[in-house]
Amino acid sequence: MPTPQDGETFTFTISEEDKENFKRLDQFLSEKLVDQSRSFIKMLYEKGHITSENSKKKIELKKFPEVGTVINVLVPPPAPADAQPENIPLDILFEDEHLIIVNKVAGMVVHPAPGNYTGTLVNAILFHCKDLKGVGDQRRPGIVHRLDKGTSGVMVVAKNQKCHEGLVELFSSHDIERKYECIAMGKSFPSGGKLESNIGRHPQNRLKMSIDSKVGKHALTHYRVLCQYDKIAHVELKLETGRTHQIRVHLSQLLHRPILCDSLYGNPKEHLQRVGPDLAKIIGKYEYPFLHAKELGFIHPITKEELNFQSPPPKIFQEILHHLNGN
Repeated sequence: MPTPQDGETFTFTISEEDKENFKRLDQFLSEKLVDQSRSFIKMLYEKGHITSENSKKKIELKKFPEVGTVINVLVPPPAPADAQPENIPLDILFEDEHLIIVNKVAGMVVHPAPGNYTGTLVNAILFHCKDLKGVGDQRRPGIVHRLDKGTSGVMVVAKNQKCHEGLVELFSSHDIERKYECIAMGKSFPSGGKLESNIGRHPQNRLKMSIDSKVGKHALTHYRVLCQYDKIAHVELKLETGRTHQIRVHLSQLLHRPILCDSLYGNPKEHLQRVGPDLAKIIGKYEYPFLHAKELGFIHPITKEELNFQSPPPKIFQEILHHLNGN
C-alpha cells in the first residue's frame, strides 16, 4: 500500500448485508466514498489504488467480492491547481456586488475535490463572477459554508475578501438563521425538541461522523415534526451550529430515525421495503437523501441589511407528501 502521506486510505470489510445490497464493487465504492463518481473509482482501480489484503482472487469492479473481503482504497490528495470557470446554469436567488445567494441542486458538489474537479458550484460561480479568484481559499474561492452533494437548497457565496471575512465571522459566531426540512424514517416521531451532542469523525469509517463526547465539537439542532405518517415523518430542523453531517448524525444516532434514503447513515434498500411498493416507486426516482436547506437568514456583512432567503424543496418531496396525504 502507498504511504499515508500520499493520500488518505479507506478500508471496507464486505458484510453479508453488503453482499445482499450490491452486485458490483464499483457501485459499492461509489456509494461508500461519498461525493465520488464511478469514473473516479475506475481511475483509482486502473492506477492500482484499490486493493485487497485477503482476497484469493483478483478483485474486479464489475463483480462483488466475497463476504469478509477487506478492500483498501487510496484516495489521492486534492490537486493544487485552481478551479476553472465552467458555464453551468445557476439558480440565483439574490446578488449584489458583495455576495450571491444560490439554490444548489442535489447532486452538485460544492467545491473541487478528488474525483470532482469539474461540474462543481465553484466552477459555476467562477464563470458567473469573473473576478472571484483570490477570495478565500484558492481551491474554493468565495465558499464560506457547504452543503453535502446530495443536499439541495440555499447557499451564500462571497464575491470579495471583505465580505468573505464578514460571512466567516457570522458562521463562526452562529449568527446565521439556517432551517432545513427532511423526510425521515420512523413511526411515532417525537413531536419536537432539541438534539444536542458532540460530533466528531467516526473512529472506523472516516467518511462518517458520529456522536463523540470526548473529542467532538458541540452540535445543537432544534426540530419539529410537520406531519407524521405511518412509516415516515416530514420534519423541519433549525441549526444552532453547523457541524459536518450534523442533521444526519443527530437524526440517525440520537433519535434512531435516519433521513429517507441516506445510504451513509441508514439503509435505503430497507427504507424502500418498509414504505411499500407504491411509495417506493416514487422514492426510487431520487438518488439522494431527502434533505433540503430551505432557509438562510443573516445580516449583510457590508450593508448591514437584514436578509432572508427561502427555496422550496425538490418537486419529488411534494410528490411523496401528496401521495401520503392522498392515502
